[in-house]
Amino acid sequence: MQVGQKPESSRVALDVFDRAPVGVLVTRGKDHRLLYINDAFRAMAGNRPIGAPAWKALRDILGPDFPGVLGDVLTTGETVCVDEVSATVADPGGGPRERLFRVSLSGIPLPGGESGLLAVAQEATAQEVTAQEVTGRADAMPRTRDLEKELRRLQRRYRSMAWAGAHMVWVTGPDGEVREVSRGWQRISGQTLEESRGYGWLRALHPEDRERALDAWTRAVELANPVWEQVFRVAASDGAYRHIRFRAVPVYEDGAVVEWVGASADVEQEWQEERRRRLLDLAAAAATDITNLEEMCQAIAGVIVPELADACHIYLLPESSGSLPHTPIVTECAAAAVRPGLPTLPPRRKEYHPVDSGFVRAVRRRGPVHVSFPPGRPPFPCADKVTKWLAEARSHSMALLPIVVEGEVAAVVATAVCGERPPIAPDDVHLMREMLDHAHDAISKALRFRRTQRVALALQHSLLAEPPHISGLELAARYQASPTAAEIGGDWYDAFQLSCGALNVVIGDVAGHDLAAAVSMSQVRNMLRALAVDRELEPPADVLRRLNRALETLNGESTATCVLTRLERDRDGVWQLAYSVAGHPPPLLVTGDGQGRFLEDAGNPLLGLYHGRPWTSAVAPLPPHSTLLLYTDGLIERRGEDLGEGLERLRRCAEPLAREPLGRFCDELLTEMPVTGEDDVAMIALRVPSPA
Repeated sequence: MQVGQKPESSRVALDVFDRAPVGVLVTRGKDHRLLYINDAFRAMAGNRPIGAPAWKALRDILGPDFPGVLGDVLTTGETVCVDEVSATVADPGGGPRERLFRVSLSGIPLPGGESGLLAVAQEATAQEVTAQEVTGRADAMPRTRDLEKELRRLQRRYRSMAWAGAHMVWVTGPDGEVREVSRGWQRISGQTLEESRGYGWLRALHPEDRERALDAWTRAVELANPVWEQVFRVAASDGAYRHIRFRAVPVYEDGAVVEWVGASADVEQEWQEERRRRLLDLAAAAATDITNLEEMCQAIAGVIVPELADACHIYLLPESSGSLPHTPIVTECAAAAVRPGLPTLPPRRKEYHPVDSGFVRAVRRRGPVHVSFPPGRPPFPCADKVTKWLAEARSHSMALLPIVVEGEVAAVVATAVCGERPPIAPDDVHLMREMLDHAHDAISKALRFRRTQRVALALQHSLLAEPPHISGLELAARYQASPTAAEIGGDWYDAFQLSCGALNVVIGDVAGHDLAAAVSMSQVRNMLRALAVDRELEPPADVLRRLNRALETLNGESTATCVLTRLERDRDGVWQLAYSVAGHPPPLLVTGDGQGRFLEDAGNPLLGLYHGRPWTSAVAPLPPHSTLLLYTDGLIERRGEDLGEGLERLRRCAEPLAREPLGRFCDELLTEMPVTGEDDVAMIALRVPSPA
């Protein structure tokens, strides 16, 4: 064969690379003999002898280590990219000189059922020199991505052209059993005519499609549909499944169906593009319509499963974990989706990932880790629960994709396939990366919001004192931040004992939900403590009156609500509650037998507003085993609803909890009350012991 001549077998399919803007060469068989090179490759590196072993024909470009790489690519099917290949080749305009190439290698099916390698090469000499002159270094990553993108585009072009001629015609009897099939069906499925007869053609379909195909075809034959059309996955001769459209029409004689004539065509590329658009739209919608981070992650996991994988878990990393890539990482699982029929893992769990795990490798590389392995035996250690799950589910392929936000890996998407499903394809890994790219801005915003909210919550808790331990009394406090607000709020609670033995319990809320509100809240809380301690025997109303005057020293626009209570025993040992309310929802008293009522006899205007009315207090006895609840309006308010409805709902929820432990009393209220999440919720509860 003459140098540069194309072999006969390549003239139909391989000539799709003739006008490619990058250098393309194709090898055949395990000895990697050169089958095809295009004009762009000749222009870069000169002509090469067709039929010669690639390592010999391309020794000056591929170097001494490439024979092993070629064998690995052909065996594993995984794409290999080498960013810088230094070679001394003839310059098109002169003698030999040192030049740089970027090369990408992947497997490719050839006519006749053979396997080969597709190599895409791009000269990088000029770009490398320019990068070094401008920045002093070569930023190779964007160029590598461009080369990978070009490789995928050329692979799709080749596959489309290779299968374009696989038009398949088949004939069945009136009962729907196949009698004749064309060579096109034999080429794509590998079945002989005898193997395809009757319903034998179903064995070439994907196992998950066989029952559906049989039901659909049987029903069409029974009803004599004028046109029957379905798309099923067919196992091609290279072992991969391709989407084939089946279309058939009945043939009539004397009013009766005598046979069916069908034609099938490969629609893999069309199906892949439609699926890609649909999944990208679903991922974008999940990120656009949802603001809560956990819900957003769950929606994205639900898009990936079962379309691209059998399981998807999304892990949130602690801050700064990306700066310590050589240490184990403890993560929080924010979302999980598993195909029905597979074992599940506990949601919202913490997981420990060893330093040599694939998880840490993905964080360290800031790029995908994609592996296939024997069922249940990954090539690297995993978290203990994940290792057990992989074995139980017989998982054999994984892809770990990191999400980078502001230079740090903030989350990792872990996917897996199990059982008879084919391994995750490189194209599907790329599609998952595209999906995450489409949702990246929304995910980044939600992650930043979550981090800011955690800082605010930590600051809020630092400003709230733990209730004191009082002999003979139970105290419990709770604070629940708004999930929709990232800044600290103005809600607070407090409890402190006076030297005379009385106990003051306080709840309050400063208007606003920002740092200024938090500062005002801290000031109001501290002033109230000082005023109450200064005159221990003063009624709560007088303390609030003096606090109202003191607020004038802050700024004229600060307003706040508050409930101040004073708890002490009378001469008979009965607990008495003196209280005063300033613009705040009234305290709720629930007796031991489950009867609830609001203490509404000491209402006053809110703090921060001047008025000439006297401030009032009231006194109420606290029966044995009764519970006093002070709370902020976030627990009861709902947009468009009268406040009385929220108060009544709180009373109904609290009464059945009268005998529950005080901590559970508070937790159950937070769980059962339909809070809007638009405001923080603070509460403090006190329980009087029984006489025994």
